[in-house]
Amino acid sequence: MQQMPDPHADKFPDQQTHDALTWKPLRLLSFYRVILAGLLAVLFFSIPENTGLGIRDNELYAFTSIAYLVFSVLAGFAARLRQPGYELLTVTQIVVDIVAITTLMFASGGLTSGLGILLVIAVAAGSILLPGRMAFLFAAIAAIAVMGEEVYSSLFLDSSNSSGYTQAGLLGLALFVTAAITNLMVRRIKETEALARRRGIDIANLAKLNALIVQRLQAGIIATDHEHRIRLINQTAQKLLNLPDAAEGQPLEALSPELFERLEDWRKTPDDEQPTLPAKIGGTKLLPHFTLLGTTDNIGSLIFLEDAETLAKQAQQLKLVSLGRLTASIAHEIRNPLGAISHATQLLDESEELNNSDQRLITIIGDHTRRVNAVVENVLQLSRPGTSTPQQIKIQEWLERFADEFASSGNCQREQISLSVTPVDLEVVMDPSLLHQVVWNLCQ
Repeated sequence: MQQMPDPHADKFPDQQTHDALTWKPLRLLSFYRVILAGLLAVLFFSIPENTGLGIRDNELYAFTSIAYLVFSVLAGFAARLRQPGYELLTVTQIVVDIVAITTLMFASGGLTSGLGILLVIAVAAGSILLPGRMAFLFAAIAAIAVMGEEVYSSLFLDSSNSSGYTQAGLLGLALFVTAAITNLMVRRIKETEALARRRGIDIANLAKLNALIVQRLQAGIIATDHEHRIRLINQTAQKLLNLPDAAEGQPLEALSPELFERLEDWRKTPDDEQPTLPAKIGGTKLLPHFTLLGTTDNIGSLIFLEDAETLAKQAQQLKLVSLGRLTASIAHEIRNPLGAISHATQLLDESEELNNSDQRLITIIGDHTRRVNAVVENVLQLSRPGTSTPQQIKIQEWLERFADEFASSGNCQREQISLSVTPVDLEVVMDPSLLHQVVWNLCQ
């Protein structure tokens, strides 16, 4: 037999929550129904005179009670097997409860038998299992059944109970009030459960996020309880202490006696300023910091571990950055007089009274001015890195121009420079200014 789809399955995020709100309550209702049907049958067959059960129609009561007991057992097995679907099984059980209890109430003399209160329980159970419109449907079916039983009794059995319709109306009203109150309570409970589930998911996500952040920190983190047992240790701390097997719950003293001794010394005077000198712990120079963690009754400790060598490297990098900024500032200041020299050289070059010797000196000044300006530009580029502009350079032609420039600067004679490129058409891809600076420094 194919199982009918459960329309309530998509309301719950997981199977366990779904079972806790559907099938488990249905199995409890089935267990209650077996006990109720068994008691009604046992009381009738054992002491019928003292209970008033079946006083109007013994045969109808006996048949209904036995049939109700058999149905209760079968319904219990169906709920255990989850056949033929949650909603259909629930509706069937609640409707059978209403019909069976109304019939037993009729056979026992009507509303005066006191069995009508069982209808309130049946409607309340149906409102819990299928809240919403179905809850009021169960209440309506039960109210119609009660009123129908009273009408049938008064018309065909000559019932002389004048207050029967009033009792039936009040019981019907109680059934609807029960359905409304139960439906409201179930809705509030489910909203609270959904809110708690969302809060639980948020807390779990935050816990995972915190654990991920702690594990990714560059500093070592160790959290201990009041007995100095490790409650949290990240991978950085394991690496710094050379303890790859360190885990939660282990005593700190057994894992790192040096760190435990430093912790004990600090706990004696936690308000004093902590030393800034590194200590050799676990074979590594570390700078530990301690802070209290927890309540006043059970105070734990939070330990931060920093690698002294890493701190030294970071300090060195800060120095280099400061030096780079200073160099860039000096290079920027050099550009002002360099510009004045270059401008004066251009003015002298325009003079018509210069001889060849002076003209050569002006050329040398201009070349060196441009070279110094290129050095300044390179220094400024180092202080604010940018993208280089590599070009395809024919190395033979470039070296010939470089040799002429280097010789004209007065460093040597052109005949002293020998060029040899193999193959002659060799080409390189490089920034021309950087290549010029490298080769010039090598030649000097």
